Amino acid sequence: MKTDIEIAQESAMKPIQVIAEKLGFTLDDLELYGKYKAKVTFPAMERMQDRPLGKLLLVTSINPTPAGEGKSTITIGLADSLRAIGKNAAIALREPSLGPVMGIKGGATGGGYAQVLPMEDINLHFTGDIHAITTANNALSALIDNHLQQGNALAIDSRRITWKRVVDLNDRALRHVVLGLGGPMQGIPREDGFDITVASEIMAILCLAENIHDLKARLQRIVLGRNTKKEPVTVGDLHAQGALALLLKDAIKPNLVQTIYGTPAFIHGGPFANIAHGCNSILATRLALHTADIVLTEAGFGADLGGEKFLDIASPALGKTPDGIVIVATVRALKMHGGLAKDQLTEENLPALRNGFANLQKHIANMRAYGVPVIVAVNKFAQDSAAEVAVLVEMCEAEGVRCVPADVWGAGPRGGKALAEAAAEMLDKGAAKFHSPLAGAAGIQDEIERIATLIYGAQKVSYSDKAKKQLKDFEKQGWDALPVCMAKTQYSLSDDPQLLGAPRGFTLHIRELVPKLGAGFIVVLTGNVMTMPGLPKKPAALNMDLTDDGRAVGLF
Repeated sequence: MKTDIEIAQESAMKPIQVIAEKLGFTLDDLELYGKYKAKVTFPAMERMQDRPLGKLLLVTSINPTPAGEGKSTITIGLADSLRAIGKNAAIALREPSLGPVMGIKGGATGGGYAQVLPMEDINLHFTGDIHAITTANNALSALIDNHLQQGNALAIDSRRITWKRVVDLNDRALRHVVLGLGGPMQGIPREDGFDITVASEIMAILCLAENIHDLKARLQRIVLGRNTKKEPVTVGDLHAQGALALLLKDAIKPNLVQTIYGTPAFIHGGPFANIAHGCNSILATRLALHTADIVLTEAGFGADLGGEKFLDIASPALGKTPDGIVIVATVRALKMHGGLAKDQLTEENLPALRNGFANLQKHIANMRAYGVPVIVAVNKFAQDSAAEVAVLVEMCEAEGVRCVPADVWGAGPRGGKALAEAAAEMLDKGAAKFHSPLAGAAGIQDEIERIATLIYGAQKVSYSDKAKKQLKDFEKQGWDALPVCMAKTQYSLSDDPQLLGAPRGFTLHIRELVPKLGAGFIVVLTGNVMTMPGLPKKPAALNMDLTDDGRAVGLF
């Protein structure tokens, strides 16, 4: 069996201008990054705004497990399949972070015969967007420390600086560090730490900004800490927004690539959904909507995280709510949610599947609560028995939801034909009547508790002493009307990664709140979720190599 990278390397790509022509772009509309990658210019984006918006299909999933769900694979394969049945479809996806690529999760370019290309470039440095965000983030850190060193005119309290440095790798040793050691000329000693780049507020800002003017306005609002009077200090106070925007001048432009079968794919921005809002840029999604009749976009991790955040944070910024939702599930993952260990998943086990279905059932109910029609896509694996697939389809139908198996990994568009027809039929009915269960929430605490009880299924919410003080402070600051962005383990509906399935009666633990005024939301840290992940015992990086002729090896 061929690996993903072998399939990708054997695939013949078309020059990117050929792909761009499918969307109505000319060569002058592109900034080329070699033959197969390009950024779209702002004049081209402005010209496309006169076109009507296409229909939007949101792809989300059950809570992820080590068994794998293949959300990106289904998103890409479904887009190819829609084009194969005559629909003008395009994709808007997130950029992969090197943290998961070098760690354990892998990349974000799909798999098998449902991949975006050039796979190696996209999973590694791509067009440099994430490096630009890293540099902008760390430039702000350098400016803060320099301000402290040069007299501290803003009276910034070095003990209350909340802005952290970032790196786009999993590096647990950088979670807590001390800066400025070595004497008076080496800076002001203080505690600091690193987040992973995709958790940076600048990443969220880039993905939510409408244009360069909005980008600078959002950068200006970033809260970097407090002064000695405990008042917020912002990037605007430091007059650094112009420099940060300059570092992002190319990164803000959407990237255009292609799938194995030539479907146009915008890949731009990559915030994690267990920490940030988990959606690609609104610039890329809106551009896709102006240039294609059907646009597929993916929300990170499960529907409890990326799905909810797309609907409550990204959609208002986009100015468009989904016309349909696809929830991706696998028989393997549902059996794991039903209590099986990873090494037991290849054997047929209908009781475990039935038990694990509770996880999918909860996500179906959550997404339908938004008034958007839902279908379930079963990402088929070779080990799935016919009886297991049939039982899963039967259980979904009992919930009143259409469930369609697909094998786009192994068969490409042919394997997703039935799913494409089901998705097209759902969109043609035009039954979406969007309404958020969070609408009308009376402040941060009310919204937290609605998400916890309605979306996660918690019985109650507990707050640390620090979180209680922050709730009062944020209300005093006038920040209580901002939406909530929950930071939670992706593996469970609860804040405990060991509670699989659809747990009930649990308490959601809130430990800290972080204002992200530039992004326009409040991050709420729950349980033990980390903003800087660590590497596993055997990182994927140890299997990677480069041949003497420059070919990548072991990249999935």
